[in-house]
Amino acid sequence: MDMNGEVEDNSRRVQVRFVTKLKPPLKVPPTSIAIPSNLTRLGLSTIVNNLLQAGDPDWKAEPFDFLIDGELVRMSLEKFLLAKGISAEKILEIEYIKAVAPRKEEEPSFHDDWVSAVDGSNPGFIVTGCYDGLARLWKAAGVCTHILEGHSDGVASVGVINPEGAESIVATASKDRTLRLWKLDGEEPVNNPIKIRAFKILRGHRGSVQSVAAQTSGDMICSGSWDCTINLWRTKDNTDGDLSIKKRKVNDHADESQLEGEAVSTLVGHTQCVSSVVWPQHETVYSASWDHSVRRWDVETSKDLSDIFCGKVLGCVDVGGEGSALIAAGGTSAPVFQFSSHASWVSACKWHNKSWFHLVSASYDGKVMLWDLRTAWPLAVIESHEDKVLCADWWRGDSVVSGGADSKLCISSGISAL
Repeated sequence: MDMNGEVEDNSRRVQVRFVTKLKPPLKVPPTSIAIPSNLTRLGLSTIVNNLLQAGDPDWKAEPFDFLIDGELVRMSLEKFLLAKGISAEKILEIEYIKAVAPRKEEEPSFHDDWVSAVDGSNPGFIVTGCYDGLARLWKAAGVCTHILEGHSDGVASVGVINPEGAESIVATASKDRTLRLWKLDGEEPVNNPIKIRAFKILRGHRGSVQSVAAQTSGDMICSGSWDCTINLWRTKDNTDGDLSIKKRKVNDHADESQLEGEAVSTLVGHTQCVSSVVWPQHETVYSASWDHSVRRWDVETSKDLSDIFCGKVLGCVDVGGEGSALIAAGGTSAPVFQFSSHASWVSACKWHNKSWFHLVSASYDGKVMLWDLRTAWPLAVIESHEDKVLCADWWRGDSVVSGGADSKLCISSGISAL
């Protein structure tokens, strides 16, 4: 039995040197040591923790992941070296990083119906959309501060416009065929959540609006619909030609005005439901559809610049990675990469906004999975839901938020993705 609690069985030993980009006190001595070649990630993690504890008796063990030649190790050292054709005769340099897995599951935040949409782009709050027709703001687990009411059917998608700006505006897309824009003030609720109404209603789709995404500047949003089109809309509440002002009665006697907007332009080309849109660059929109395609659109000309066909119905799309050059999409199969672990429809895939490597995915199999481009296996499987998971996003850089058919918003925190 070695110091890792694993039976060596006269296993071959290899000389290794552990290196890291982590800051002290997470650095181990740079000297090489001999370790059994049958060790897996857990055994390697135990060795690194023992080395750290030798330099600091108060060190508390934590899980690590390991990279050899830029690829994550997901089997024994011996099998990895054999599979990659790496010689075990020389000193092997192994880089260790913090394991990307949640350290804590927060208490769930309950809704009155399925949680169909979530946005965690603003570090100050989470926005959820629900089949009860309401959107909600949460500043922490179980702490709902605002209720956005006005839709007459389920909210299918939510998005924060310019999440790092001084003024917070939320966009919601609904099965009632409309989008709505909401301004959030700094008022804090006293006892109950503050109910607010939209300052602008966007009409023009002929089917359920499935997805909404904001331009990076926050000046416009785009929406994808069951009517097979993508509409572009202005977000500002000015008096341009795309606006009209409607009056509605409040308490049966007072009139209150509300802006209504029309689409600035429409992108046509998909032949089935546009299930997901994303607007990562100023002049470029990406869309995913049930017609099996991911398309890239030029906003200025409204032209379809490129199509990627995968032979599967697609339900989600996101763009990220190095230089925002990689597209992830999911639907009846796992996200379009080498990943394949979900057992059912993939409902969401989102890149980490500060990492080139990390993705989160959600599925009707009830699981949320964390991925790294440097391995084909999921880094972590989160099973906090009791039914289909309908949406997921990153929050504050170190948490994953998700909603599902169990009517819960779940927050998995303490994830070290950087």
